[in-house]
Amino acid sequence: MKLENRVVVVTGAGSVAPGWGIGKACSVNYARAGARVVAVDISAEAARETAAIIESEGGQCMALAADVSDPHAVSAMAEEIRAAWGSIDVLHHNVGIGKVGGPTDITFDDWQRVQSVNVDSLFHLSRAVLPDMRRQNRGVILATSSVAGIRYVGYPHLAYSVTKAATIHFIKMLALEHAGLGIRCNTIIAGLIDTPRIAQTVAKQFSDDLDAARAARARQVPMGKMGDAWDVANAALFLASDEARYITGTELVVDGGLTAKYA
Repeated sequence: MKLENRVVVVTGAGSVAPGWGIGKACSVNYARAGARVVAVDISAEAARETAAIIESEGGQCMALAADVSDPHAVSAMAEEIRAAWGSIDVLHHNVGIGKVGGPTDITFDDWQRVQSVNVDSLFHLSRAVLPDMRRQNRGVILATSSVAGIRYVGYPHLAYSVTKAATIHFIKMLALEHAGLGIRCNTIIAGLIDTPRIAQTVAKQFSDDLDAARAARARQVPMGKMGDAWDVANAALFLASDEARYITGTELVVDGGLTAKYA
């Protein structure tokens, strides 16, 4: 699975704490396949950390800080990439925030912020990259969604779950619109993935003891363990590569059997 000379933009490419987040692992995996990677994160430090790993392995990476929920920031980012490396070949939308609770637990401002970051950003980014892809009759748009977008698995994250469901359908509609133009669009539905973020979010719903929380999450999964960022990164590399040339408008579930359990 090779991506030589392809320009691959990964949003959410940093990690919130030491360790391998999904965006960081995907960025490194793309670079190892020969891509020129643009690591985009709201944290400049996190983006630079990912770029440093790639460059230490002899790869090429541009680190950019941007709030992808801001259409002006996205437009500026796309222009900077084109000025440096020309057209954009692959977009991997990998951002997501949440807010625990339902309509009576969260504010409308909370709801709108989750929508803006998780879904509006995909709209802005698609508008930014599609002109390049249409001109060259080739391109890939991937999005990281979640099992929360297709099942209720015990987490009261209404806003997050709804936006991750919207992500799946957005990508499906985008795929159908562009199926005849050489542009493929697919979603990765990630299950319970052990990343640095869980220490700050859902883990606390199980226990203040992080090891106990990890063990509780692992017990939910039929395979008996959580996945890691590389499980998602390997799926993403396949979908971004020409080996997946006949795959569009669908979802690749990476969840250790979790959604089959809750079918």
